[in-house]
Amino acid sequence: MGEERYGEFVLVRRHGERVAELTLDRPKAMNAVSTAMAASIGAACRALAEDPSVSVTVVTSSAERAFCVGADLKERNSFTDEDLRRQRPRTRAAYTGVLDLPMPAIAAVHGFALGGGLELALACDLIVADETAVLGLPEVSVGVIPGGGGTQLLPRRVGAARAAELIFTARRLPAAEGAAFGLVDRLVPAGGAREAALELAAVIAANSPVGLRAAKRALRLGDGLDLRAGLEVEDAAWRTTAFSGDRAEGVAAFNEKRAPRWPGE
Repeated sequence: MGEERYGEFVLVRRHGERVAELTLDRPKAMNAVSTAMAASIGAACRALAEDPSVSVTVVTSSAERAFCVGADLKERNSFTDEDLRRQRPRTRAAYTGVLDLPMPAIAAVHGFALGGGLELALACDLIVADETAVLGLPEVSVGVIPGGGGTQLLPRRVGAARAAELIFTARRLPAAEGAAFGLVDRLVPAGGAREAALELAAVIAANSPVGLRAAKRALRLGDGLDLRAGLEVEDAAWRTTAFSGDRAEGVAAFNEKRAPRWPGE
């Protein structure tokens, strides 16, 4: 299992052949996203996106009490308006870096996932949370709005009215309520989010790398389109798999009653 550090606050580990774990590693600050940490998240995501051997990425936290508490408000407190303007492209690139990962991404959430922390989870395709998780977008309570994708990603998960209530009230949502809302995809016992997310990643990673990336592309690009337009997106994604080495291997493995050995192309 190899590992690589991106700056001071992000660690990427490999599990098996095709699962990568991106760990938010600023535990003393409960993973508050500083300018430096945002740059590290962006750099790690760019490297993962360019690695065809990664079939699934799991986003985890090394902090005991939190997945991520959002923006580093202590740092922000020292900013001038011009500092904040200069920081914005870097922080935005961190969230879009996770969102734009071409392979399935899973967030393993425990403890506080607030503001940008919840937005990092929302940028993933699936959210596994344990019973300690506390979710929320409290930005309006400090004079801003969710700026890491929250106003767009939350309603796509839970519906417009429920997203509006959560954003406008800035309230914190217990994990069980998050699961009932559809914000959490798998709810597990306390302390079990990382293990459950890695187990789920291993199940997903057993499938065709080409198929997984094409399926994610179709899901993302088709979201919000009318049915006919969405079906065209699906057809284009299907064509990228139909003539691939993975498709040939998948059919051969099925007929020969053996596990596939995916070429990943």
